[in-house]
Amino acid sequence: MLPLRLLIGLVLSTFIGYLGYRRAALTRSGWLGAIITGTVIFGFGGLEAGLLLVVFFASASLLTRYKESAKTDIAMNFAKGGRRDLAQALANGGVAMIAALIWGLSHNPIGLAALVGALAEANADTWATELGILSKRLPRLITTGREVAAGTSGGITPLGSIAAVIGAGMIGLLAALFRSDWRLFPIGLLAGSIGALVDSLLGGTVQGIYFSEIRHTETEKPIELEGTPNRLLRGHRFINNDVVNFASTLIGAVVAMALFNA
Repeated sequence: MLPLRLLIGLVLSTFIGYLGYRRAALTRSGWLGAIITGTVIFGFGGLEAGLLLVVFFASASLLTRYKESAKTDIAMNFAKGGRRDLAQALANGGVAMIAALIWGLSHNPIGLAALVGALAEANADTWATELGILSKRLPRLITTGREVAAGTSGGITPLGSIAAVIGAGMIGLLAALFRSDWRLFPIGLLAGSIGALVDSLLGGTVQGIYFSEIRHTETEKPIELEGTPNRLLRGHRFINNDVVNFASTLIGAVVAMALFNA
């Protein structure tokens, strides 16, 4: 059955990735990332894991396009804008892909818990970002509480925090329904929410944040589009948003495994 599941996963992820590419949610490399993660997660994790990935990708794409015109200026501060590339796809889905491999090869349910935790965190972070930047309140830096510009890494708002909990809970709830195991609902809810909180902490402390002298604002971009280098304000140059996302989904997976064994 594994070769057949891998083939089905390849076909479905190619088609879904194509839709994301056509709707400008993915770059060409992001489409490749969707194919890689989708094929492995569906092939080794089965239908339930594949459906959870589809839900994450679909909700992320829809929320990225929700009130897109209001996010245009803020998106300029993100390292790569709104379209997700290969690195972003692997940063968000890489841990879930590894968890699917563990689950599929060992048949140990701890792999399923890790997959749910990783996808719940990725969904929570996406919901928090895409809805939080629309908040009428300025975000506050999680480390100091000072007000920062919308879209600043490490900045949190009540709207974004609520969105993160809902996004995590949705993955947990669907996993519980798909597997008829209601432990997965609180596991996804807690693991995803905790992972999203860690994401904000990492964004406010170790992630490289720069100041654009041209646009007079904080940004994740080390270099402006025309080639002007930006000044490092805080964090480390080698830690970008992709590194933070991968680390946060890993935290979500570890928390889920710990809760599953509790």
